[in-house]
Amino acid sequence: ILLDARLHTPMYFFLCNLSLVDFGYSSAVTPKVMAGLLMGDKIISYNPCAAQMFFFVAFATTESYLLASMAYDRYAAVCKPLHYTTTMTTSVCVCLAIGSHICGFLNASIHTGDTFSLSFCKSNVVHHFFCDIPAVMVLSCSDRHVSEMVLVLVVGFNISFALLVIFISYMFIFFTILNMRTAEGYWKALSTCASHLTAVFIFYGTVIFMYLQPSSSHSMDTDKMASVFYAMVIPMLNPLVYSLRNKEVKSAFKKVVEKTKLSLGLPL
Repeated sequence: ILLDARLHTPMYFFLCNLSLVDFGYSSAVTPKVMAGLLMGDKIISYNPCAAQMFFFVAFATTESYLLASMAYDRYAAVCKPLHYTTTMTTSVCVCLAIGSHICGFLNASIHTGDTFSLSFCKSNVVHHFFCDIPAVMVLSCSDRHVSEMVLVLVVGFNISFALLVIFISYMFIFFTILNMRTAEGYWKALSTCASHLTAVFIFYGTVIFMYLQPSSSHSMDTDKMASVFYAMVIPMLNPLVYSLRNKEVKSAFKKVVEKTKLSLGLPL
């Protein structure tokens, strides 16, 4: 995206941010997990555990708000194409991206501070492959009722707000698509939204399952499977969903490869 001037548009600006966020929150978990699997290093101390939780929550929340921003971008592109360049200006895109990151790190500060303000005097074995909030919170010997309420309320607000923006944006998009008179315009508008909707369903489905239920309803094995999905699989799926189905990205990638080969003197 950075190397091809044709991709310097709002949609690809948000995709660039999304890829960086995916890289960030998978990197907060995957290296430590791989070290545990390959070298048997399954111990994590108190401060690194808090840091892992903070960065994972920060990047995951940022992704949530970026997906909402991308829905608004798709609304502007499909419903108001003639005003798109004046609606999604560079300053608007930058503000949405910065706002998403601020919300992410603010949310991470709340949850990490709330979780690690609890007293831990029982087992120090985290029954999980990383320091996720429910897995660490269950180890506390303090009264967790308030902390669990904070978790549900804050996560519920973040998800509800983001999903509301996405729902309203797509409601207008679908009404616009249904009113299109040509089949070509219909399928073109639908294809621009398909990748984003796929990412939305995958991401929010697992997050709602993990965090918007009481701790008594959590099953360790089920939680681990869901966590593997949103911590490792989703960051891997997003580039595939957005790139393999996108002709512009594939064309830009081929050009970058050709330029690299030319610069190295390799045959095309």
